[in-house]
Amino acid sequence: MQIVIDQYTASCATGLGLDALSRALADRVSGLRRNDFEGCDIASWIGRVADVEKYELPESLHYLESRNNRLAWAGLQQDRFLESVETMVERVGARRVGVVLGTSTSSIGQTEMAYRQLDPDGDMKPEFRQPQVHNLHSPGIFVSRVTGVRGPSLTISTACSSSAKVFATAARWIRAGVVDAVIAGGVDSLCLSVLYGFNSLELVSEQPCRPFDVNRDGINIGEAAGFALLTRKDLAEEATLSLLGYGESCDAYHMSHPHPDGKGAVLAMQRALHHAGISAAQVDYVNLHGTASQANDQIEARAMAQVFDGKTLASSTKGWTGHCLGAAGIIEAIIAMESTRTGQVPGTLNCTNPDTDFEYDILLENHRGPVDIAMTNSFGFGGNNCSLLFAGAREGGGQ
Repeated sequence: MQIVIDQYTASCATGLGLDALSRALADRVSGLRRNDFEGCDIASWIGRVADVEKYELPESLHYLESRNNRLAWAGLQQDRFLESVETMVERVGARRVGVVLGTSTSSIGQTEMAYRQLDPDGDMKPEFRQPQVHNLHSPGIFVSRVTGVRGPSLTISTACSSSAKVFATAARWIRAGVVDAVIAGGVDSLCLSVLYGFNSLELVSEQPCRPFDVNRDGINIGEAAGFALLTRKDLAEEATLSLLGYGESCDAYHMSHPHPDGKGAVLAMQRALHHAGISAAQVDYVNLHGTASQANDQIEARAMAQVFDGKTLASSTKGWTGHCLGAAGIIEAIIAMESTRTGQVPGTLNCTNPDTDFEYDILLENHRGPVDIAMTNSFGFGGNNCSLLFAGAREGGGQ
């Protein structure tokens, strides 16, 4: 059964919607800015989505108020995505469309605010008594309510692989006949917990992040919302992209440090290739996890050398978006999908002096040429890894 992507949209630091992202990638204009997140004094750069505050929730959804859900609301309205979902619901019925989203922090920013504004008795104020917001599943609840779909709803939280793993779950649901279509995506918003948390781990750079550069010294935290509508080919004959394969692993080597030999990363990539029924040589481009931390970049390059022969183009795009944590998977999956559609492969922004100790050469400048198959890697804390493969939707293609 061929699983295709009927529609998709991405909103991140480069702007709202696909056009803003595509322009930024083509023009090599980063969306990163000096940290101006309210209440945070960390000297760093961040990938904040501008104008999220302007996207007020409809009155009927005020009980789900949070920055994370506002970001989801803004993202859902781009690229006619909601219209595509509505068309699918009309075709198969609301109970035959599911929701699976990835996040790492969900609406914890709203919870932070609630505790900072306790009443004199130490109780939570009425406006913050939001059980469906102070909840890891808040993104799944919100998207289900906005779209009106009534199929299964799930939120995955496996750190930075969260919204890559949604594609695998969505494909399984469709192939098992649980649903006919799935809204798959990810939403993660800036909050003090994550900014100060990563800073306490000494992983945050004071400069724009430099993936794979010899002088890389940490990440920039970003936020994003991205969504894709997955379904069977027979329900979306005009779809031009397919989910060719996926691979997941969990090496559980360390809570925050990847396995030094990249074992989990290698396994995820190999499983994706096996699932797709292709060889590594058939992959034209890999969007790397590439966070700009010392260990991650070195180990991912080592893992790449164990799977690919060096001819496959590979780059990190976090210099444009920052590390969007639980939403990194969906944003970078969409960048990989766009490369197969347009032939535009982004280089690695801010990498001016590549680390010569790396075992795999990284693409620095943008490249244009045919991309038949693209992979994206998402490697999270605890060794939660996921690799995805995308290709043009061809008759009879896909697994």
